[in-house]
Amino acid sequence: MTYDIIQPHALTPACGAEISGVDLSDDLSEPAIAEIRRALLQFKVIFFRDQNITPDHHLAFARRFGDLVDYPMVTGLDGYPEIVPVVKLEHETHNFGGIWHSDTTYLAEPPLGAILVARELPPEGGDTLFANMGMAYEALSDAMKAMLGGLTAINSSAKDAVAKSRKDRQKNMGAVPDPLVAEHPVIRTHPETGEKILYVNIGHTIGIKGMDAAESGPLLEFLFAHQRQDEFTCRFKWQPGSIAFWDNRSSQHYPINDYHGHKRVMHRITLAGDTPV
Repeated sequence: MTYDIIQPHALTPACGAEISGVDLSDDLSEPAIAEIRRALLQFKVIFFRDQNITPDHHLAFARRFGDLVDYPMVTGLDGYPEIVPVVKLEHETHNFGGIWHSDTTYLAEPPLGAILVARELPPEGGDTLFANMGMAYEALSDAMKAMLGGLTAINSSAKDAVAKSRKDRQKNMGAVPDPLVAEHPVIRTHPETGEKILYVNIGHTIGIKGMDAAESGPLLEFLFAHQRQDEFTCRFKWQPGSIAFWDNRSSQHYPINDYHGHKRVMHRITLAGDTPV
């Protein structure tokens, strides 16, 4: 796949590419936006370095890729409600979303993706891992693919580990949203590429429809372990001016919580998705 405007530099064979050749504070041309979207589909997650963008630039860039949606569990910034602060303070021990997951699969229409901007970073640590769920699907046996193809996963916002990671950010919200639950195919088809995706995640998937816990538990544990194999992943080291843009339909991510005693502030915008099929 060739590119005329941007220059993607793959991080691993599985996923991830750093993109050079564009300034995201500019009003990018339609061909440049089309190439960035093509890179997102190809690499599952793309990264930009040395970008100096304001919240207004962040919003303008995100809107080139679709409608924006609010994150249902945490309020946005004053004056910029679509921008959610992803924060860990010096005295806190839990990091926001600190477990392997796809974003908000407890919604009927989970996001297309998200764009995360680094605002304040610890001196070391705080890297994020990403994993290719199309590759995870392809690595399954034919018999497992056939069995999973007819199954439906139950996803909840209240699964313990990921719910606990939000508590520090929800302290000043007033009423915390009620738990949200949605059902999606265990294997979804990517709406743009037609790729088959293994679409369960340890952060939100709590069961398989029509199975009791004794049946679904071991199956899900196998799939969760399978998904996070090193050969499906890349690791991104954040620096000032770094931005990550991931396809939430075909990837998972895991922010590493290894910087206790230091502050980390990121700003995230979420793009509207569709109903998985």
